[in-house]
This record gives sequence, structure tokens and C-alpha cells, in this order.
Amino acid sequence: MRDRRVWAVLFALAVVVQLIALYLPNPPSGGGIPGADKAVHAAVFLAPALLGVLAGLRPVVLAPLLIAHAIVSEVVQHLLLPGRGGDPWDAVADIVGVAVGLAVGSALLLRLRADRPAAPASGGAPTGSGGPRPQP
Repeated sequence: MRDRRVWAVLFALAVVVQLIALYLPNPPSGGGIPGADKAVHAAVFLAPALLGVLAGLRPVVLAPLLIAHAIVSEVVQHLLLPGRGGDPWDAVADIVGVAVGLAVGSALLLRLRADRPAAPASGGAPTGSGGPRPQP
């Protein structure tokens, strides 16, 4: 349970970073590196998707929320933020980040569950289980 809380805190921090990156009115430029903007977009959606899965959020809930946010953020950037513009390719990069984050998060979660030791046996079958009775 403690692990889930740590992942939840990291998820919350990733969402805060995402909000800052997406809604900062005049973000720093990519320094002339081709594709840097798209990589940043993918990363700021990959991190909450991955960490959300590890925090215990169901991908079937998390995916539509993050995808909706990807689309809405581009509309908000285009219409409401000075110095920003909406770009459909940014939304595509966001959605790719969501998909990769969900896939990696799900794979890591399966791996973490597989690596945990099995729960100790409870000391025998409960009475009235319908199983074979021991011979006296």
C-alpha cells in the first residue's frame, strides 16, 4: 500500500509539471532542436499516464481523461494564451505519450506484481470446504 502512495504523489507532481508546461503563457523555446516541442509534449503526457497506472488508476479511466486534456489544452493554448498557439500535431504527440505511458506503466505493474512474494498460506483449508477429509 505504501508503494501506491508514493506513486500517487509522483503522479500528482507529474500532473503539476504537465499543467505548468501546457499553460505557461510564454514557454521557453526548444533551443532550435528539431522535434523538441513534440518530445516535450509526449513526455508531459507520458509521465502522468505511466505514474497514474502505477498509482492504481485504471487505464480505462485514465486514458480518456488524458486524451481529452490533450485536445482541450491545444484549444486553450490557441484561443486563450498569449504567445501560444494550438497545434494538432502537438495533440498527436500528447496522445502518443499517453499510449506509451499506459503501455509501460501496465508492463511495469505486471512485473512488480510478479516479483512480489506470494502471500503465506493460511494454515489449511477452511472447514466445510467440500474437499476430501483426512483419514483418522
